[in-house]
Amino acid sequence: MNDSNGSDESDKFDDRSMGDRKILLLVLIINLSQCSVGVVVGMWASSTALIGAALDNLADASVYGVSLYAVGRSQAIKIRAARLSGWLLIALAAMLAAEVLRRFFGGEAPVGPAMMAMAAANAALNIICLRLLKRHRGEDVNFKASTIFTSNDSVVNLGIVLSGALVLGLDSNLPDLILGLVVSVIAAKGGRDILGEASKAVESADSA
Repeated sequence: MNDSNGSDESDKFDDRSMGDRKILLLVLIINLSQCSVGVVVGMWASSTALIGAALDNLADASVYGVSLYAVGRSQAIKIRAARLSGWLLIALAAMLAAEVLRRFFGGEAPVGPAMMAMAAANAALNIICLRLLKRHRGEDVNFKASTIFTSNDSVVNLGIVLSGALVLGLDSNLPDLILGLVVSVIAAKGGRDILGEASKAVESADSA
């Protein structure tokens, strides 16, 4: 009887882990696609914000890859994976801030319509990713990290649409640079939030 109950619980765990992997794999593929297209469009459009968003997607993809590795593993491994995700996002923020400063001292105005079109497409894909991630209702720290990343992306892409409109109206790269700096701040905050969730998970494990 006990063996049967243990087997049922194990099967449920395996099914849940398999579902988690499928969700993470799908959002990983979406983010890698966004990154590839975003880098090309961002470079063509001379947009720091789009390049930053593409790098953000690359960081997201790395987080999803780490989270995919952590699914079904021990809590200690999941916490280490989440911490890696947090520091990765903070590193991205520092790189993007440095790029904004470099472009501030020289660079043409970006192509506003390209910024708006790419950001709108990214926003739609982010909504799809969020809906997929929210199918998972558990307390897994890596899913929390993934949701934070994707929520940040949604805010960033709405900001890029606005920035593109301002670039068109002002014929200046300043709105794009300002948004690039805002993206770096949002990324740094997201990294800090993820590290905070990892710390909470450690405290919860210690008190259990």
